[in-house]
Amino acid sequence: MTTDETKAPTQDEANEYLDDLRESGVTNMFGAGVYLRDVFDVTRQQASKLLAEWMRTYGERHPQ
Repeated sequence: MTTDETKAPTQDEANEYLDDLRESGVTNMFGAGVYLRDVFDVTRQQASKLLAEWMRTYGERHPQ
């Protein structure tokens, strides 16, 4: 859970982090929620929402 000093990331911040994580190949992106929770100190629900939106918009943000 976020604290008063820690603010949840914007979707853009999460997208940038997730793009970098994907490029690194460290994890299958279906497991990326754990990384979001650790890095941004968000709840499981917040991480799931951020990850789902990243997945939904990936194609439009990265056209081939």
